[in-house]
Amino acid sequence: MPTATSTADATIPGDGGGNATQRKATDDDTLRRVFDSPPFWREFSQRRAAQAQPTGLVQNQYLTSPDGFRTFAHVSLQKCQAIVSKVLSASTLEEYRDMAGDLDRLSDLLCRVIDLSDFIRAIHPDPRVQEAATQAYALMFEYMNVLNTTTGLNDQLKKAAANPEVTAQWSEEEKIVAQILIKDFSNSAIHMPPYERQRFVNLSNEISQLGTTFVNSAEPAKSHVVVSANSLRGLDPILVQQIKRWNRTAAVPTMGMIPRLALRSVHDEAARKEIYLATRTSSNRQIQRLEQLLAKRAELAQLSGYDSFAHMTLSDKMAKSPEAVSKFLTTLVGSNREFVQEELSHLQAMKSNKALQAWDHAYYVHQRITQYSQSRRSRELSAVPEFFSLGTVMQGLSRLFDRLYGVRLVPQETGPGETWNADVRRLDVVDEAERHIAVIYCDLFSRPNKHPNPAHFTLRCSREISAAEVAECTAMGGSAHPNDGMATAIESKTLRQLPTIALVCDFAEPPTIGTGGPPSLLSEHSVRTLFHEMGHALHSILGQTRLQSISGTRCATDFAELPSVLMERFATAPDVLALYARHWQTDQPLSADMMRRMEQDRTAHATIYGAVENEAQILMALVDQAYHSLPASSSPISSTALYHQVSSAHASLQDPVSSATSWQGFFGHLYGYGATYYSYIFDRAIANKIWEDVFGGGTAAVDRAAGEQYAREVLRWGGGRNGWDCVAGVLGEGHAANAAGRLAEGGDEAMREVGRWGLGHDS
Repeated sequence: MPTATSTADATIPGDGGGNATQRKATDDDTLRRVFDSPPFWREFSQRRAAQAQPTGLVQNQYLTSPDGFRTFAHVSLQKCQAIVSKVLSASTLEEYRDMAGDLDRLSDLLCRVIDLSDFIRAIHPDPRVQEAATQAYALMFEYMNVLNTTTGLNDQLKKAAANPEVTAQWSEEEKIVAQILIKDFSNSAIHMPPYERQRFVNLSNEISQLGTTFVNSAEPAKSHVVVSANSLRGLDPILVQQIKRWNRTAAVPTMGMIPRLALRSVHDEAARKEIYLATRTSSNRQIQRLEQLLAKRAELAQLSGYDSFAHMTLSDKMAKSPEAVSKFLTTLVGSNREFVQEELSHLQAMKSNKALQAWDHAYYVHQRITQYSQSRRSRELSAVPEFFSLGTVMQGLSRLFDRLYGVRLVPQETGPGETWNADVRRLDVVDEAERHIAVIYCDLFSRPNKHPNPAHFTLRCSREISAAEVAECTAMGGSAHPNDGMATAIESKTLRQLPTIALVCDFAEPPTIGTGGPPSLLSEHSVRTLFHEMGHALHSILGQTRLQSISGTRCATDFAELPSVLMERFATAPDVLALYARHWQTDQPLSADMMRRMEQDRTAHATIYGAVENEAQILMALVDQAYHSLPASSSPISSTALYHQVSSAHASLQDPVSSATSWQGFFGHLYGYGATYYSYIFDRAIANKIWEDVFGGGTAAVDRAAGEQYAREVLRWGGGRNGWDCVAGVLGEGHAANAAGRLAEGGDEAMREVGRWGLGHDS
């Protein structure tokens, strides 16, 4: 990445100044128009429509037809097999020195098929392409599982890593990648005797099946609660009529929107209590699934030589141990307690006659928000989305990246077949020397059957491409390309594989007929969402390492959300808003007064419910740790008793223990984030600290020195540096936590220190 300290308007040396400035201005204008103007987009996207040869999906030379996926997978498989043969037969010092790089390339060959095929089979509208991509995925995934149990690969890598004559020649990246791969082999039970290894495989499959069923089969113990229709006063009468029965009772469902609305609006406390408890009580079948999942995970950990599943999962994370996570979370509970009590005191004052209960929270919060909206909220705020057209927000991201890091987003025409949908925009990322450094495919508009959740996908990581790989492709003849035709660049005479990224959102598409209607206008929440996902992309863009295993977002799970969470803070900082917030029709900037009103509105909402929401997240993380810290010998497991034990110790508003609520049955993340659910709030605490101490709480939000400090100490490393070193580095040697040695050393005390930083009211 560039290290120059020039401003965003700097010109390129030797370019005559004016040409570079004009090109940047043209690119900036085009960026807004390709997202905001359907007529301009149609013309722009059709410029290469007459090109004779299909480009291939995301420029991949094989993917010009569904059959291309099979060819792509088989060619990649052959290359994998050649590397495996080389590693298994290695005997010379030179061959062992090549081993970390060889195995990193093997990983890249697997990932380039698995990651891209997995994405395309989920996003592409053509069933033939979906099926072909699924077949390619299955072929390479099965082969990867074979490799994970190939003891010879593990033995050879360990032999290389134990030889000082080999490691003396390895770069720090190679040493880190070797250790990551050794840990991956260990996690695949490769060191176990055949019987235990088979048990490990069987357990892993059972956990996968149980976990998937647990996530997809959440169900309450009761499908509905029967109450008097009169007790539902406050709920929309139309909804009451929908659920009313002939005998003046109503059957309130326990899942979906109706019970949530009822908890916010029903005046009768007894009715709220009954609905609340029912919505937090899972079926016995679901609880049994969870407890079987936890038991099998504990057995898997014991088989692998760990005290618990949490110990196994956290051994390569920043936290290192469940004890450290618990110290962070319990300290965070204390940091958050004052804010919680402040919020609850206002709600208690509204319910003056009796103690505030858990089923009261949503009701009185809704009342406070309604009072605030009626008395203080400015009508002008309803017009805020008019200043957030998708095109202007994309301009803002590009201008911010240019100010902070010297990189910007440039719209690029696509070739026939390059994208999976005609609405997908391609952006090239270029630096201040106009060097191409990354590709982003933006699939941001809603369409039928598209998954609505916003997400960032790394379709291909960055890495150096060796001269041997180039020679290998030359020997294959034809149009073979060392990166399958996907984006590359030459840096210091070395060919680089550029990161290729997909951003997927679900924003409303602007009308395609006529030119007078508004473009896609984003809410403030949607703007923050887009900044969040672009934070992940930024990590991939600037975290370009020599080896792909540690490139960009390939870092510890409890460090991966830091760049994205921090990016959310930039979205509505006044100096950043000044870069881009313009009225879609008049081009008038968002006024300073409206910025202040937006901030007041965010602050008001955060102080009404933010701390209690934070406490709920902390409690969920504590429950996750408690469940996954259980040893195999603790069976049978009572997840409900343990849930209430954690709640009683830390929750400000608790479900009555006598109620035997079992909310944990609805906590689907217990499967996908087992033992790591703390990661998001952990990264939020760190992001808040960096925002305040490095970016001045927003006063240095567009300051190049601050941006370069953050990029130099955090982003550029990808996963190639210990997360604690990144945090200590970006905060600086003079920071109090560093002076005490708490951060750089990591461990329990560092985790506790992050807990002291807290989350504030922001939720």
